[in-house]
Amino acid sequence: MILILKNGVTDDQIDHVIQKVESMGFQTHLSRGTFRTIIGMIGDESLTTEQQLQSIPGVQQVVPVLPPYKLASREAHPESSVIDVSGVKIGGGNLAMIAGPCSVEDRDRMMRIGESVVKSGANLFRGGAYKPRTSPYAFQGLGEAGLKILREVGDTFGVPVVTEITDPRNVELVAEYSDMLQVGARNMQNFVLLTEVGKTDRPVLLKRGMAATIQDLLMSAEYVLSQGNPNVVLCERGIKSFDPSTRNLYDVAAVPAVQGLTHLPIIVDPSHATGRPDLIPPCALAGLAAGADGVHIEVHDCPEEAKSDGAQALLPEQYNEIVQKMAAMAELLGKTISPLPNSTTKNTPPTEALA
Repeated sequence: MILILKNGVTDDQIDHVIQKVESMGFQTHLSRGTFRTIIGMIGDESLTTEQQLQSIPGVQQVVPVLPPYKLASREAHPESSVIDVSGVKIGGGNLAMIAGPCSVEDRDRMMRIGESVVKSGANLFRGGAYKPRTSPYAFQGLGEAGLKILREVGDTFGVPVVTEITDPRNVELVAEYSDMLQVGARNMQNFVLLTEVGKTDRPVLLKRGMAATIQDLLMSAEYVLSQGNPNVVLCERGIKSFDPSTRNLYDVAAVPAVQGLTHLPIIVDPSHATGRPDLIPPCALAGLAAGADGVHIEVHDCPEEAKSDGAQALLPEQYNEIVQKMAAMAELLGKTISPLPNSTTKNTPPTEALA
């Protein structure tokens, strides 16, 4: 870090700042300019805080040289990471196509939806067995029974599955049935949960909080990385705004902004971002055009009967259509929809796959 000292700082104050900083275990480098004096600090930044340094008499400003998210930053890891989810690669030109219903429902329905999205080109199947809901009276998910159904769908169609983890006490159980753990927007800053998933060997899908800045998102990723789990995929799913025309504000600019700061892959979720099936296809394409490493879309075969968020789900035939367009865009961008582990197909099957 760099300490910028106040104008008119005395020699005694400079000596005091240097003495104080060195007593914390840092090396110092004093530089006197025509208009300002600065002190460079070299050492372990975890030994102090910006607030503590700011309180030293004579210090005007504390400037971190590196971002606070050390492990997630591009400075620490210049090359873009490629995350492997049971054979499906995300990042480095490999695109994730995550699809499925908001909640895991009855087995037959999950089988139908799973078969249709995989035929369309999805390479990860999603569904919530545990649902954090605004109302305590809303459907909360099927729990372990839902996890078993989700695992059966994945095994039947040879597709990795991702599901949300909401409680640190359930991490081991959810990890047993899933290939990827999702930390939802409401839990993005649940630091106990982040610490626990960071101790697993499962890749983590970390969604941006509804009122979170990009730095907030990267600091949450840092929690997972700091526990030894390097496999984190970020997700832009919209942030709260004053405009009720969409469920959230789709911050597509966050994709290239995040990629300039971190080596971690980032995907987009136009379903939660817009909440409108008519806007999901163009926003999915916009996310890919902005450089996203994949797209997360909710799909249901009868949205009016969905246990949760049916209004924002695409029908299977609508999903099939948008995947074809995303495959064409992927080719244009020089990227590939990551094939399933046992598949030799690089992108998606023809549109007739659902016929």
